Amino acid sequence: MRVKISLFSVVSAVVLSMVAVATLYPFIYMISVSLSSSVYVLRNEVSFYPRGINLDMYRMVLKDPRIWQSYMNTIIYTGLGTLISLVITSMGAYALAKKEMVFRKAFTLMIVFTMFFGGGMIPTFLVVKNLGLIDTVWGMVLPGAVSTWNLLVMRTFFSAMPVELEESGRLDGLTDFGIFMRIIIPLSKAVFATIGLFYAVAMWNNFYLPLLYLRDANLFPLQVVLRNMIMAGTEASNAGGENFIVDESLKYAVIMVATVPILIVYPFLQKYFSKGVMIGAVKG
Repeated sequence: MRVKISLFSVVSAVVLSMVAVATLYPFIYMISVSLSSSVYVLRNEVSFYPRGINLDMYRMVLKDPRIWQSYMNTIIYTGLGTLISLVITSMGAYALAKKEMVFRKAFTLMIVFTMFFGGGMIPTFLVVKNLGLIDTVWGMVLPGAVSTWNLLVMRTFFSAMPVELEESGRLDGLTDFGIFMRIIIPLSKAVFATIGLFYAVAMWNNFYLPLLYLRDANLFPLQVVLRNMIMAGTEASNAGGENFIVDESLKYAVIMVATVPILIVYPFLQKYFSKGVMIGAVKG
């Protein structure tokens, strides 16, 4: 049995392979350097695989109390922030998806307006400060609780829901909130998983809000501690020599420790990911 391979398939496979290599190589290189002996790093002999396995950098990172404290802070910010964002986004999107909603178009235009124009960093900081959110957990999860893009994607998803489902719910005596909780949410696992992943990744990688709204080092998330360690290592590396190698390996080890956990989450949500994005982005 002959299999016909078109030129387009060959070109696509080559291009996608190049993209995959370009995407994976930085991670492979960081893992290799962080696991390699400083001698091989100094000789610039590390590329795709570690040379002279050395776990000292990871021991240093995992023994640092700042890492564990920041890990706990990041998990709290990510979990609480994702939950709050999903609740607000889903309820707002469901309301905007209803054509009978009063001033629906006006509210939609006001929300879309925020995609292109914002109040700016200083006015936003003053609002957060006057609300008493500085140096609090709420300062991390509330200012960026809603993404306009995610709201519009979820609204489009809800708009594609058959009206008959809601009518059957009303015949059973359900209110709008009951329909949303008992019918809409169970049928929307794909979009909830997708938007939830977007929010979780953004919250996990966020260091802009902590730099603005946190002063207490005990509240710093992982990304801020990572940034501080990298900056400190960059300044110390000016001395050169072995110190530079240790700092370079240490920075890569810290980056891997900070990156791997959120990457592990993706395979569990992969089956919902493409479905949620496509339905929310195409239908409407």
